[in-house]
Parts: sequence; C-alpha cells; structure tokens
Amino acid sequence: MAESKDQPGTGRHAKSIASILVTQPKPTGDISPYFTIAEKYGIKVDFREFIQVDPVSYKDFRKEKVNILDHTAIIFTSRNAVDHFFRICQEAKIEMPAEMKYFCISEQTANYLQKYIVLRKRKLFVGLRTASDLFEVIKKHKSEKFLYPCSDIRKDDIPEFMRANNYKFTEAVIYRTVASDLSDLSDVKYDCLAFFSPSGISSLFVNFPDFVQDGTRIAAFGPTTAKAVRDAGLELDIEAPMPNAPSMTGAIEEYIRRNAEAVAALKSSK
Repeated sequence: MAESKDQPGTGRHAKSIASILVTQPKPTGDISPYFTIAEKYGIKVDFREFIQVDPVSYKDFRKEKVNILDHTAIIFTSRNAVDHFFRICQEAKIEMPAEMKYFCISEQTANYLQKYIVLRKRKLFVGLRTASDLFEVIKKHKSEKFLYPCSDIRKDDIPEFMRANNYKFTEAVIYRTVASDLSDLSDVKYDCLAFFSPSGISSLFVNFPDFVQDGTRIAAFGPTTAKAVRDAGLELDIEAPMPNAPSMTGAIEEYIRRNAEAVAALKSSK
C-alpha cells in the first residue's frame, strides 16, 4: 500500500500526534532530539527495542571456516558488528595486527572502533553515511582481502558490490537479529510508531499479529524500512531521511508542524 492519500489535517491525519513509540533503546543521558520534541510539543515519547541481537557463539563461528587473519581489511557497518567481531577475536585469542585496515560506513562507527583499538589514520577509511559512499573509498583499495562481519539479516548492497567487482571478499555472520519479546506491552496504541529497519516491522507482526493501523502514523528511516512498511500493507506517513529532514526526529517534527498548521487552517475556515 502506498503512502496515505489523506491530506495533512484530514482523515486519519485529523488527530494530532500526542504519543510516539520509538522502536529503539532510550537514549543515554538527558539530551536527545526526542526529549526536545516531547517538551516542545507536549508529546509522550516512549522507547522500546523491537529487535534484539543474539551473539553467534565462537563454536558456531568456527563452523563457517573463516580465518580472520587471512584478511587485510575489515568492513564495519554498525556498532553491533564492531562489538561482536572483537568478541569473537577475544574468544579466539586473536590480536589484530597493526597493519590491518578498517573500512567504516560512517564517522560514528569509526569513532566507536576506538573502544577496541588505537586508531591509525593511515589504516582507517570512512564513508560519509551510506554503503554507496563507502564503495567510493573501497575502490581505491582493490588489492585488499576484505572481511565483512555482519548479521544473518543484512542488506545485499555490500556483498553484491564486492562480488560484482571481483574483490577478494569473505562474509562472516557473527550475530543474529531476532524479534524482541514484547508480550509485556498491552498493545501498541500510539499515535506514531517509528521504525528503523525491516526487522522492526517483522517484530511488530510477530508480537501483534492482529495489529491494525487505523489512525496510527507510521514513520520509517531508510528506503528498505519504508519498503517493508508498504510490503506489510501499512500506510507510510513519515519518511526519513529527506532533503529537509535528514534525521528521524527532524522528519517527525516536520510532520507535526505541517499537521498542526493544516488542522488550524481547517478550523479557521469553518
């Protein structure tokens, strides 16, 4: 199903957003754009992880017959990948050689890498944000033997790019993404549900198979999540990133602002 055909302030959009469920962990600390939205608009914002990460045991990893030290470069696309890769290394008693190169999808992931190693600029290569950005960096290092530690559920873009360009490349599943148990939630009757991965949409229906959207607005971050929303037969109301809203919070706030203006305009016209 495509995006809602209702105009802002009409139909299922006539009711303003008073509650949001963010399907991610609650931010640490007291500063977050979500807290700012809650205070600015008087909105209830709750957080609950819809997916959880389960480690692949070292015993199971060995069954993949991947020799980490046969590679000269590691590709990291998330903090989870960083954590579970070095967990495997610790259990295997592997110390990463100083000459190992690291390719990170973003500055955030690269900075997180410092939790485990002393970063050397000449061994660290960083994309701007997306896999496509990272490809431009990888193209300059065609002779490397790449290892891609990942989840059992991952996008196809990196493996497809590596194979299409005949890079020496190994994929290693080091953690699994599964639906969280949300049985303690009585329901998901929020005015807005914010999703960040297709797995989150899957978890919604695993936990609430009879879920009906009704007037609930659905927010999705990233094209694959947006596609999962539509494929599930839900109407997508808020999509990020967009040119005027690169973040999920920015997209939600833009929707709240436009919807409030539309509701006010309709009232004044009556």
